[in-house]
Order: sequence, then structure tokens, then C-alpha cells
Amino acid sequence: MTINIPTSLTWLRIVLIPVFVGVYYVPDAWLQPATRNWTGMWVFALAALTDWLDGYLARKWGETSAFGAFLDPVADKLMVAAALILLVDMERAPAYLAMIIIGREIAISALREWMAQLGASRKTSVALIGKIKTIAQMTAIIALLLWEPVIPFVSTPLVGIVALWIAAILTLWSMVHYLRLAAPHFADSPVTVSRRPAPPAAKRAIDPGPPKTLE
Repeated sequence: MTINIPTSLTWLRIVLIPVFVGVYYVPDAWLQPATRNWTGMWVFALAALTDWLDGYLARKWGETSAFGAFLDPVADKLMVAAALILLVDMERAPAYLAMIIIGREIAISALREWMAQLGASRKTSVALIGKIKTIAQMTAIIALLLWEPVIPFVSTPLVGIVALWIAAILTLWSMVHYLRLAAPHFADSPVTVSRRPAPPAAKRAIDPGPPKTLE
């Protein structure tokens, strides 16, 4: 395993997950609610920034690796899942929207792995939808973590909920596309049926056949 700057940034994103989650559970004597919201939001925003930065640097410096390609999406999913569960626990986000987004990530990850084992093509035309979904998702999480008014006459929680709905809708849209892409392989994939081996010939019961009659 090679440790370089892009991989280190990915590890930093993982390390920051318990930090921004823990900020919201410290006593009020340590952090006032408004300070807690701003601190947690900025820590999450820093973690989200490393998501873009590590990929950019890996491509620019040619430091891509198989381990980095594995770790990067894992870090992303852990970060988003932790933030959504935190928001549900604080009653700032509906549980069903969090379940849709997290469930989709689990299902698509399993689907991609299955298609890779079949050697099936994973080319998809939803790259733009995925980018918009990611922007909406990050906007929603940042706004809901912040919760404090920033723009006059604009409700930060409302902005977060609207963005989360957009992210959930695009999540379902892209999942349907992936399922349609994989559908032809559902029937074509081989099914292995395990059969019990036949007993040795010496142990087989001998069928004497029908009784003979004297003519």
C-alpha cells in the first residue's frame, strides 16, 4: 500500500467523520448551540473538500492506485451516511430520505461489484445526474448541519430540506437507470446448483428387480 498525498487526504476524510459527529454531542458548557453548528458544518465542509481535492491531485500528479480507487468511494459513503444518520438523530432530516440515499448507495455498490464479476459493461449516461445529485446532497447536509440563518429572509433548514429532496429524487432516478442497465444480465448470469455427490458404487443399494416367477 503506497501512502501519498491523495491517499492521505482520503484518510483525513475518514478521520474527520467522528470529529464532526462528536461536535454535536459535546456539552453546552463547552460549545454553545450556534458555535456547535458552525464548527460541525465547517469540519464536514473540510471533509467534503478533500473528496474533490484528492481526486484532482491524483489525476494531476499521476498518483492513482488500486487502493486509492477502493478507499475513496468508501470514505465518501461513510461520510455521507454518518452525516445523514446524525441529522436524523437531531430531527433535522426525515429518516425516510436518509434511508433512500443510504440504501441506494449500498444497493448500487453491490450491483457494481456483481456486474464487475460478470465482466459486464458499466458505462452509464447518468454522469451529469450523479454530479447534480452530489451537489444537492452536499448542499443539503451543509445547510442542515449549519441550521443557522445566513441569508436574510432565507431559511437555512428549508434550503437543506429542499436540496435533500432533490438529492433523494435524483438518487432514485439514477438507481432505476443502473437497474435497467443490469437487467439483461439477471437472466443471463449462470446459476450454480450444488448437488450432493453420488455415494460410492460399493455402498449403493442393490435393486434385485421384480421377483421372478416360475413358469
